[in-house]
Amino acid sequence: MKKVLLALLAVGLIGAGVGYYMWNKPHQNMNTAKTDVRIDAAALFQEYNADETACNEKYLDKVIAVNGKVKEVTTDEESTKISLETGDAFGVRCELSKTTTHPRTEFNPGEQVTFKGTCSGLNFDVLLSNCVEVK
Repeated sequence: MKKVLLALLAVGLIGAGVGYYMWNKPHQNMNTAKTDVRIDAAALFQEYNADETACNEKYLDKVIAVNGKVKEVTTDEESTKISLETGDAFGVRCELSKTTTHPRTEFNPGEQVTFKGTCSGLNFDVLLSNCVEVK
């Protein structure tokens, strides 16, 4: 009985240690992160529309620089999200990084921009998180 309790205690401590590490893991700085892929917003969206599984293998959790025209900007208390035009009802949505100070957070529809962020996959729009504007 003692061995079982010690084993459970050890597993619990290891789990707590891993959880603590993951919770406090530093965020990747997109300003200095190496870009894995550079692509146009319309091309990225079309690729995802054609074969989501293949695109997830190619882009998911990778640092992507995507360029396109601003379609819409939404801001709430937590974040700013910029949708890029793709010629479709849906597009590429870039969520600005919460851990970075941005030179600007206001973008005009039709403006040509480039954002770098981590690809989070497809949920109607192709989602990029932790984004920064690339000049």
